[in-house]
Amino acid sequence: MRRTFAILALLGAISIGAPAWADDKPAAAPATTTAVAAPAATPAAASTASAEPGAAATPAPLVANKGDNAWVMVSAALVILMSIPGLALFYGGLVRTKNMLSVLMQVFVTFSVISVLWVVYGYSVAFTEGGGFFGVLDKVFLKGVTVESVAATFSKGVVISEFAYVIFQGAFAAITCGLIVGAFAERAKFAAILIFMVIWFTLSYLPMAHMVWYWAGPDAYLDAAAGEAATKTGGFLFQKGALDFAGGTVVHINAAVAGLVGALVIGKRIGYGRESMAPHSLTFTMIGASLLWFGWFGFNAGSALEASGAAALAMVNTWVATACAALSWMLAEWMIKGKPSMLGAASGAVAGLVAITPAAGFVGVMGAIAIGLLAGVICLWGVNGLKRLIGADDSLDVFGVHGVGGILGAILTGVFVDPALGGTGVYDYVTNKVGDFDMTAQVISQLWGVGTVIIWSGVVSLVAFKLVDMVIGLRVPEEEEREGLDITSHGESAYHY
Repeated sequence: MRRTFAILALLGAISIGAPAWADDKPAAAPATTTAVAAPAATPAAASTASAEPGAAATPAPLVANKGDNAWVMVSAALVILMSIPGLALFYGGLVRTKNMLSVLMQVFVTFSVISVLWVVYGYSVAFTEGGGFFGVLDKVFLKGVTVESVAATFSKGVVISEFAYVIFQGAFAAITCGLIVGAFAERAKFAAILIFMVIWFTLSYLPMAHMVWYWAGPDAYLDAAAGEAATKTGGFLFQKGALDFAGGTVVHINAAVAGLVGALVIGKRIGYGRESMAPHSLTFTMIGASLLWFGWFGFNAGSALEASGAAALAMVNTWVATACAALSWMLAEWMIKGKPSMLGAASGAVAGLVAITPAAGFVGVMGAIAIGLLAGVICLWGVNGLKRLIGADDSLDVFGVHGVGGILGAILTGVFVDPALGGTGVYDYVTNKVGDFDMTAQVISQLWGVGTVIIWSGVVSLVAFKLVDMVIGLRVPEEEEREGLDITSHGESAYHY
């Protein structure tokens, strides 16, 4: 039986929606749900433990579905592929030869550091019940997570192994931090980057993940009263009704704002605007973009947390929106500059991937096409017109693509989730049906998410960068920057001629 996902609508709060075909069970939003060691049994999952007359019925333990488990674990591996080598090669090809290795190193080691921090305390802070902004430390070092423990999905009575959920979400955290390094590539100290990542991961990524994606799970919504109580335990933006299927706010806008702040604080590269800083290998950039597109199917479709029709919808939307964005960026650039470029097509593809991420499981195919076409053109403006207006040397256009694309996708999710436009509508876990849709209310919920992440990440990033600058300094000396970070920071070269 196909299962889909959605988020809740109830009792005065703006609700959030999810796919709901006639033969589907409900599921919920984004790339997450809270991990639950022992979710409350639903009537469908309950059984009588004792055969004695009059014995009280006890719920049968929920067992993870092997197919869903397999899909989530494969999806986690695909997200890891997006970071190493996908993102590393995409970024590496865009810098000058003398800095290729440094970018590979920054992405690779950032991925490693965040992976460790995730299992030490990150998972616990993001996905345990606490306040609206942070969880608690009950699961540090994955305490209590065993081969038997399970995590909620977006369907009542359906769970996956908690370990599968841990690695899937950990891969999201790691690539988010890796995205940031592109904004100030070719001039930042390696040690400074790593220290910043630890601070930013702790104070920006984890609370944003908790705010958007933490909730009590669908099995908590047995009736109106139970649903109201469960909603109050959710993250701040979950309670606001903000939809983010796979990370438009948590991943892309969050990282893009941090990158932009870093570019402004660290300053422009030596020779910026006067010397050629053309990409040294568009071949690597194209390979990296292709790996990102491939891995993004795990990123978005895996966020359904089930091998379901909802996952298939997200996969199709990811496929078609990306293609549309690649074409619209290329065609717009062709009209403006007279020639289509490989860099433009690759950048457009990434813009499409970013923009469809928050919407992937909520919009229909026509909505995905519209989002992709708009993303290509608007993000092209983001890396040209907007970049000049801001005046920052965002080396690899992190904000122009991930920030602009993420904001666009997050807002348009509130539009194209409308069933009248082919979207999935708003699912109410209490009544177990799709409710009436209010586009204005949903767009306001989306704006809550966009505004919150911009302010939160901006403040945390500014404080973190300033703190690191005071302690060890953010930027390498001028002579080291001119020679290149490969040799001066790592004592190695990407190429030997």
